[in-house]
Amino acid sequence: MIRSSHPRRLTAVLAASALALTTLGAATANAAPADASSAAAPGPLMNYVVNTKASAGHVKKVERAVTAAGGTVVQSYSQLGVVIAQSTNAAFKTDVRAGRYGRDVQSVGATRTAPVSEGPVGSAAKAPAQAGTKSVGEADAAPVPDPREGEQWDMVQIKADQAHAVTDGSRQVLVGINDSGVDDTHPDLAPNFDKANSVSCEDNGVPDTTEGAWRPTSSSHGTHVAGTVAAARNGIGIVGVAPNVRIASVKVVNDDGFIYPEYAICGFVWAAQHHMDITNHSYFIDPYMFWCDDNGDQGAVQEAVRRAVDYATGRGVLSVAAAGNSNYDLANKTTDSTSPNDTTPVLRPINNDCLDMPTELPGVITVASTDRGGAKSSFSNFGLAKIDVAAPGRAILSTLPNNRYGTSSGTSMASPHVAGVAALMKSTHPWWGPRQLEAALLRQADDTACPVVPDARCTGTTENNSFFGEGNVDALDAVQR
Repeated sequence: MIRSSHPRRLTAVLAASALALTTLGAATANAAPADASSAAAPGPLMNYVVNTKASAGHVKKVERAVTAAGGTVVQSYSQLGVVIAQSTNAAFKTDVRAGRYGRDVQSVGATRTAPVSEGPVGSAAKAPAQAGTKSVGEADAAPVPDPREGEQWDMVQIKADQAHAVTDGSRQVLVGINDSGVDDTHPDLAPNFDKANSVSCEDNGVPDTTEGAWRPTSSSHGTHVAGTVAAARNGIGIVGVAPNVRIASVKVVNDDGFIYPEYAICGFVWAAQHHMDITNHSYFIDPYMFWCDDNGDQGAVQEAVRRAVDYATGRGVLSVAAAGNSNYDLANKTTDSTSPNDTTPVLRPINNDCLDMPTELPGVITVASTDRGGAKSSFSNFGLAKIDVAAPGRAILSTLPNNRYGTSSGTSMASPHVAGVAALMKSTHPWWGPRQLEAALLRQADDTACPVVPDARCTGTTENNSFFGEGNVDALDAVQR
């Protein structure tokens, strides 16, 4: 689900002025491998990740194993060694390992616990496309305040207002908004929107570049996130952290608010292949708040998503993600009562091998939320050596679809501040890759101590603690060489 103060429902906590915007998983079948040709009773339509070695040859063999097991290949990623498959064969996980090509299957897991809502691959109904708005302008805009910029306390807190006196960012930098879609017709977003690199991944994880497929159909979340990153300095509304960089919409949220693994994987690979510099991920991957490293569905999915993130990082993409809004200690996991959220949640024991994805995956910047006074937001997840940096996340004014503006709260709102700072940093240091950007973000963050009134949950030092990580992100330092 998109990040929200409520751990299971739609994304941000909305201020009054805005819209109100399981078990350890099914275990792998223990039965002896069945003959893939045996007739199995039809089951519900389900999607699966099937992992193998990252080579075209091994992926091709697994594709054949999928077909032999009564499945359909939805999408193949030879660079990851991941095949997304679909089947009504209730014994698919057993059958795909059987036969001539099953030996190439390393792991297989269902990506959800509910049947596929969008139906067989290629059959999902598309929302009507709206008229697009072309991007305009290439030069940096003069630092003249926009009408509602004075309401953006968050920009002052991270020194973005001071950074803008140096630069508003470079048009060479592209930020992917991996979210519920972006309204590219909004006057504050249209000047910076990159239509050519936008996509929807919500149809079984298959890229859809149909005109307008990247736009929101049921949620304002992605449009709000986009405005925080890069609302243009154009004399209208607000100004983003990096108001002159380009943004692309990578739609990974379906109309019910779910972000399934195949959607997220599609988004990471798309960003890598389309030369994005930074991507923002203000969501957790459904249907598990924490995906455990088991020998079944969750372990297979965890591995597939990890490979997608590694691939994106290797191709020059810095991934920034929201820490989550359950006020949960990510460094000391014990139980989860919210998963799976697409069927019936069940209280289950968990441990630190169970990961909130993508935020806890290696190479991802994990962002906690702060309030206007600089305190940890009550909803924000925390954890020593889990939180990288913090940023404003409560009552953030930004763009909404249909030319509107509104305030929203959540780590969903904190994360795009960091993505915007990274975009300014990339603009100033275009030769830096993800590792250099990550190191600089951590080094330049303003140290933030634990509360004066002792809070046993805040552990660590002033330089690095469980509430704020390395501290509040600093946009001014990001633009100084």
